[in-house]
Amino acid sequence: MRRVLVTGANKGIGLAIATAILSEHDDTSVLLGARDQGRGGAAQRELLHTNPGWKDRIEVVQLDVASEASVKQAAAWAKERIHEERTPLYALVNNAGVGGASGLEETLAVNMLGMRRVCEAFVPLLDPRRGRIVNITSAAGPSFVATCSPARQQFFVDPSIDWARLSAFIDECRSIKNSPQEYEARGLADGNPYGLSKACANSYTLLLAREHPSLRINACTPGFIETDMTRGYATSSQKTPEELGMKPPAIGARAPMFLLFGEPEGNGRYYGSDAQRSPLDRYRAPGSAPFRD
Repeated sequence: MRRVLVTGANKGIGLAIATAILSEHDDTSVLLGARDQGRGGAAQRELLHTNPGWKDRIEVVQLDVASEASVKQAAAWAKERIHEERTPLYALVNNAGVGGASGLEETLAVNMLGMRRVCEAFVPLLDPRRGRIVNITSAAGPSFVATCSPARQQFFVDPSIDWARLSAFIDECRSIKNSPQEYEARGLADGNPYGLSKACANSYTLLLAREHPSLRINACTPGFIETDMTRGYATSSQKTPEELGMKPPAIGARAPMFLLFGEPEGNGRYYGSDAQRSPLDRYRAPGSAPFRD
């Protein structure tokens, strides 16, 4: 039985990914990561209402990606289970994320540093021969990079990026605080917190794949999906999610499922919501020609 950990799996795209795994792969179980144990339990009951036969294939794991202690505790629990059953973790889906409304500090803490925190804790538990990592990022990342200076664009697409350089860049951005003028002066457009955090997450995917060449590690955007994160935008625009072109969460599971169980090209790459390879420095519309180096 393969085991997949999905963070932020109690709702939205994370829950849709868990549902797709359970529906399409009878040989795979889900560790349903949730910041709140109660909400995780509610999601588990929702899944079992859909199919009671999934009872033995779902376990709730309390996991707050922004908390070092929470991540370590979750990893210790998973390590014990893996030791008991002698079945390494098949895959890790870094889905947990926040919008940029709370500012750069919190957005980076979850979308970028939280992703790294989970990877550092769970990579040692992955199957060394067939293990996979899927980082859920966003088209907001490449769209942000496209507005940056040429030097900054090169930084974000550099395949030799390492954690020392990426960490120093993150610290630089945090020091700017909330000054759009300062961001622009440093070649970072308006410093949009969400887009910047997702661009960093894509760069992190590059370096993580290079550091772990035996694993399949890639990133993707789920697309413009109706979730708690995007619903506020619809409200503020006085339009319905449908009018804005938002898709249901089940559609957002398409690219992650391909990266989990399909045959993506290479490693350390970024895919569009149509499960086709996309560039890191500009937006590629779903259905258009796949990106090629």
